[in-house]
Amino acid sequence: MAAASPLAALDLASQFQEEPHLTPLPRTQAERARIDAVLLPPTDFTQPEQFEDLPAGAATVRARRDDEAFSQHSANLSFEQELEFKLGNGLFKKIWVFSPASTLASDGLGPLYNARACQRCHVKDGRGHVPESPDYASSTMFLRVSVPGPVPPQMQAVHDYIGTAPDPVYGHQLQDFSAPGVPPEYRLKVEYEQFEVSLNGGETARLRRPTYTASNLGYGPLAEGAMLSPRVAPPMIGLGLLEAIPAADIFAHADEEDADGDGISGRANLVWSTEFDRIMLGRFGLKAGMATVHEQSAAAFSGDIGISTPLFPAHAGDCTAQQTACHAAPHGGDDSRETEIDQANMDLVTFYSRNLGVPARRNSDDPHVLRGKKVFYDVGCTSCHVPKFVTHRLANREEHSFQLIWPYSDLLLHDMGEGLADNRPEGRATGREWRTAPLWGIGLTQQVSPRATFLHDGRARTLLEAILWHGGEAEAARDKVVALPPADRAALISFLESL
Repeated sequence: MAAASPLAALDLASQFQEEPHLTPLPRTQAERARIDAVLLPPTDFTQPEQFEDLPAGAATVRARRDDEAFSQHSANLSFEQELEFKLGNGLFKKIWVFSPASTLASDGLGPLYNARACQRCHVKDGRGHVPESPDYASSTMFLRVSVPGPVPPQMQAVHDYIGTAPDPVYGHQLQDFSAPGVPPEYRLKVEYEQFEVSLNGGETARLRRPTYTASNLGYGPLAEGAMLSPRVAPPMIGLGLLEAIPAADIFAHADEEDADGDGISGRANLVWSTEFDRIMLGRFGLKAGMATVHEQSAAAFSGDIGISTPLFPAHAGDCTAQQTACHAAPHGGDDSRETEIDQANMDLVTFYSRNLGVPARRNSDDPHVLRGKKVFYDVGCTSCHVPKFVTHRLANREEHSFQLIWPYSDLLLHDMGEGLADNRPEGRATGREWRTAPLWGIGLTQQVSPRATFLHDGRARTLLEAILWHGGEAEAARDKVVALPPADRAALISFLESL
């Protein structure tokens, strides 16, 4: 793939900054000056920055000490919006059943699927986990699959878009559960090779290198050239605020040719939005393959649960034409219900997904945490994990409007090296590139779900392991962490745990 020129990168930013999912008001000159001032990096690491304890601005929720820490609604919702959130929560937790069923509002599951409910993947609205045994049916992790293919006509304006296509038999992802009479597609087999990494100060860390196998294939072999990518469900908090960051502010952090020479060259993913019938900035998914929370949610209903939506109306979900038993199975659509979930209920799920609250920081004034924050800046983590943004001023979404937020992500794609490569492209993302994961709430991950682990495939059992897997653009920062005195390395982990 040819490298993009600086001019091409600027052209991409100028062409694809439209945000039809939002109705932003223009920023005044005075507002821009205020924003520029508040986004400056800190110079004093002896005390927290102003508003640092409120990572989601006015939407921040208190940090609970139980497994409900990620399941609270944003603090600035109105009474009526709280009701809407609770209705969406009910749909997010709903256990779908096979058709035909007496519970017409809940039937339509599958026929091929990965989970029976949204929260079966996003455990307690947090992260999923890897399978419990080497050959185990998992509802929180699956394999995406694609084969090389042509660039779609609507994406040819993006010169470095990488063409792929679904597997002609298995579709876009592999499903390990199925309705009666329909064979499941596979079982996910995971095996680990353990190895040690030496750290400064005589410490060591033990990492595990995974191998993923699609075993027990139910419909014959995968297509020649099939590319598999393991995915663990990510946490749900703060999505509406990420959606409200101005596209221009995200593009401003892109440096495709590393013009500043810092070794970091973040790139924006550009994707086709089925929702708006245009190219948009990708923000969601592990490779930033989706533009909006609504489209991400509808795609998950279709691919993960096999539930048809107005945006993806196929009742058979991800089933392909060659999976005849899947297409012949009963579905939940009928004369009174064109799709198995209607638009009104999809809107409730979208509202819920946009408004899961981000917990407040803990111990931000602790000297050990503050020392770790300085280490985080000194080793270069903020080059990708950009600490803060100010959201659009929005006329139609006051709860996300003009908030100073601290997601610790630039939402851009970065080459993370061969060790983390899945070798499966998605849009502009190469097989070595991943979207910078937001870090807010990461210190509560295992409180919410004790079995949760880190990185796109859950290989890292601790935050230190996750850091040590960083390569590519992040290799220099990783090596600095390895070389730290043990006390500074421990302080860095304490800072991350405070987020």
